[in-house]
Amino acid sequence: MLKKQSLTIWLLLIAFTVSFGQARKIEFTEYDLPNGLHVILHKDNTTPIVTVSVLYHVGSKNEDPKRTGFAHFFEHLLFEGSENIKRGEFDKYLQKAGATNNANTSNDRTFYYEVLPSNQLELGLWMESERMLHAKIETVGVETQREVVKEEKRQRIDNQPYMSFQGEIFKRAYKEHPYQWTPIGSLDHLNAASLDEFIAFYKTFYVPNNATLSIAGDIDLEQTKLMVAKYFKDIPRGKEVPRPTIKEPQQTAEVRDVIFDNIQLPAVFQAYHIPAQGTPDSYALDMLSTLLSGGQSSRMYKALVDDQKKALQVASFPFSLEDPGLYITLGLVNMGVDVADLEKAMDAEIEKVQKELISEKEFQKIRNQVESNFVQQNATTFGIAEQLANYHVYFKDANLINTELERYMKVTREDLQRVAKKYLTKENRVVLHYLPKSAQSKPDNTQIKKDN
Repeated sequence: MLKKQSLTIWLLLIAFTVSFGQARKIEFTEYDLPNGLHVILHKDNTTPIVTVSVLYHVGSKNEDPKRTGFAHFFEHLLFEGSENIKRGEFDKYLQKAGATNNANTSNDRTFYYEVLPSNQLELGLWMESERMLHAKIETVGVETQREVVKEEKRQRIDNQPYMSFQGEIFKRAYKEHPYQWTPIGSLDHLNAASLDEFIAFYKTFYVPNNATLSIAGDIDLEQTKLMVAKYFKDIPRGKEVPRPTIKEPQQTAEVRDVIFDNIQLPAVFQAYHIPAQGTPDSYALDMLSTLLSGGQSSRMYKALVDDQKKALQVASFPFSLEDPGLYITLGLVNMGVDVADLEKAMDAEIEKVQKELISEKEFQKIRNQVESNFVQQNATTFGIAEQLANYHVYFKDANLINTELERYMKVTREDLQRVAKKYLTKENRVVLHYLPKSAQSKPDNTQIKKDN
């Protein structure tokens, strides 16, 4: 969801100023309210800004397979208003206060936040308590947001070259696990859903015992605790929240397909199954992506874009999730290059990592990049609030905001080689060739399956 509000220049600059340097320790306080709401507070009085965020532990993997898209739909729907906030007024309150807000949905979570002048903290708390307790789930809002979601899908996926890749990959990589569908879900499912089904979803997942309230910035801790109690302590605890227990069977054979898309240049997408985020190997795989495509001096970029000129762009990254996710590599084919040749060249770069231990110099460069990225993600009140919530929800350890870097620093050169050998194998992957629709009618493509 893209809901970017106007904001005074001084607030924007203060809220998102990045400070580089050694990672500083993030001090925080955390506790639970009797209704199960987990609260995390970080005090930083250097600038008059505060971020109020609520992470609900619900994403697309929590959906009924016959009602996909609900989690993302609610990200939109819960800006419609509440019993005490009229339709269309949610954003107006924040605009008048000089604040900004947004939300996002993933396979595993839904995250709402406001960045406000610190003297408007109570406004943010009131609005999030309204979202949690008094949201209006009614026909007019549902019908309005159905159209909004349809338009978002058209603009961000259907009419964007290559942007269907996530859905195309995940539905082939997962046969049992609910990661097989993406957060956008099915518009047919949303159209078929009744108002009672939307209300039931809200009552199941938008409860305090499924939420983490994370506040970071210019606050007084004791006053903030009083305000949190004022707005949240009387919200009733919900029933036990259901969690998916399905485990995806191990993939034992390569899956290949061709997607004909409205594109000019072919592309290669590869996706390998990898362990869940936070597992020891996940850190090595993250650092491996830095080696392969972390900037223009990375291996894949230098080899495939600069030297061989087989690709216009390349990338590799772990799509890390709460349950086992995917490691994705992709390349956009250069003019005059066959898509199969680019795939072979991409495979060759992975094979080099599998066969040859990287140098100490190259490894130190990766470590430096990882450390820099770690510092940057905790350089704003928003970043800190989000990271604290993530660490608590996914790992039950908010202090990983201070210690997770140590896990990266324990990764060795041998670990990079080992995880490349273990996970980046052909029998463990999905390969998609994206081709222009004009290639669909050519004689040499008659045996290619149409899948779009």
